[in-house]
Amino acid sequence: MSSSFLPYEHSKFHTESYGSGGELLICLHGFGESATHFAVLEQELGKDFTILAINMPFHGETTWREQRDMDKDDLEKLVIKILHDRGKQKFSLLGYSMGGRLALCIVEKMADRINKLVLIAPDGLKNNPWHLFVTQTRWGNRIFKHTTYHPAFFFRLLTLTNKLRLINQSVYKFAFHSMDQLQKRELVYMVWTAMRRMMPQKKKCKTLMAKYHIQTLMLFGKYDRVIPPSLGYGFADGSFPCHIVVLNKGHQLLSETLGAIIKNNIQTER
Repeated sequence: MSSSFLPYEHSKFHTESYGSGGELLICLHGFGESATHFAVLEQELGKDFTILAINMPFHGETTWREQRDMDKDDLEKLVIKILHDRGKQKFSLLGYSMGGRLALCIVEKMADRINKLVLIAPDGLKNNPWHLFVTQTRWGNRIFKHTTYHPAFFFRLLTLTNKLRLINQSVYKFAFHSMDQLQKRELVYMVWTAMRRMMPQKKKCKTLMAKYHIQTLMLFGKYDRVIPPSLGYGFADGSFPCHIVVLNKGHQLLSETLGAIIKNNIQTER
């Protein structure tokens, strides 16, 4: 494993690299996680891929100092810089949860340079009305910020919707766990706000994935109620090359066995 910083304008992105294979695999982590979570892939994928995991703003040791939201152009420029530094023209891409949404944004900008795409319980396949309201509207963002520091009403509403069975237990527990401490609420607010421009155009993505024949692997947890497998089947409409694997797990899919599952379900260049 090697760790380094990638300068970008006034900011710097912390990256971690695993393996020494000929193909470059850029990995994007989930919310509240970090580049280190992809270390579990090295044993099975490290001979075929050089795995480069990037910490997004407010995660790991990355510092975002642009005084603005991060957007798709920033992602594209960041990947281009990585490719230049590594002497690569093409790359493969892996995104987990929040990182899946970011990966689809990269597909929009750089589909012609992507060899393979691995989406693991990816966000971005369905628009969440609450997420859209608090990130895409001025009033929603104000309410979101107020809720961050005055959460009593939010918890009462969350408890009520759970009692009325308007949300399932998994979503209730996920929301409660993500917001039960001030530090957690601040992280949600900062990340959701800074990443609010990262909204992939799904139809455009599928058109580009078909045009460039991007070999796609999607993995889901059978018991995941946050990002269920049904979203993957709805997205994979046969217009682009895609294989879906459903595991007997929930939302947390990064494990020591994941590398072998990916390796067995996606072709690698030798």
